[in-house]
Amino acid sequence: MNQDITVSNWRDLQEVLFKGSWNENIQRFRSPYAFRGLSDKDYQLQTRLIRLGGDFGKLEKHLLRNFRKYAQLDKFYGKSVWNWLAVAQHYGLPTRLMDWTYSPLVAMHFATANQEKFDIDGVIWCVDFRKSTEVLPAPLTDIIHREESNVFTAEMLDEECKTIFAFDNLAVNEDFTVFLEPPSIDNRIVNQFALFTLISNPSTSMDDWLLDHPELYSRIIIPARLKWEVRDKLDHANISERVLFPGLDGLCVWLTRHYSPGPKIC
Repeated sequence: MNQDITVSNWRDLQEVLFKGSWNENIQRFRSPYAFRGLSDKDYQLQTRLIRLGGDFGKLEKHLLRNFRKYAQLDKFYGKSVWNWLAVAQHYGLPTRLMDWTYSPLVAMHFATANQEKFDIDGVIWCVDFRKSTEVLPAPLTDIIHREESNVFTAEMLDEECKTIFAFDNLAVNEDFTVFLEPPSIDNRIVNQFALFTLISNPSTSMDDWLLDHPELYSRIIIPARLKWEVRDKLDHANISERVLFPGLDGLCVWLTRHYSPGPKIC
């Protein structure tokens, strides 16, 4: 794919997002892409940890240590630092993880959910997680090949890296990124078909890393004029806060938008 593709209508958007999903080896439609939708095409792919500011790299271990100390979740999620990191990210702690989804429709939701941004072009980042395994350090490549997988679980990472420090030390000449599937903490994780990216340097933003690996990604630009149509059709397909954020909060957000007037844009 070209790095930036601007779609002109709903049909184009579907075609581009599902392009390349046919897997000849297994004769099935199985996309190798992870998606991240943003309401503003100029937003950077920065983690919450980076956005925290200050000396965030040194604060990372303190944030996670104190989360583990006070959360008291061992009986549910075990001792793996990677499960704890995923749980912390899920509940809003600044971490080096970044949220992605296997679902292009879920990514479309996040690109069009913010009504205050309906006058701004949105974007969906598409990253080939299958091809990303080709640029991993050898120890992690060995695990991926043995498991015949394209993404990591906490247990798989634990085999080689019991700590974040050990994970970072696998980077020799350049930073690397793995895709990590979180445990099914709650229905939100399940319904959003979620996974995370994890970079070997807390100071590296995902967009900077991708610029060094242009073969791994593309960006689908959703023009502002198309957002409301996409939004309505997603709601009609039951891709909304009511499903993706189960509970009264999500229900109220969905209902508010459902009964609000359309945006005044050309």
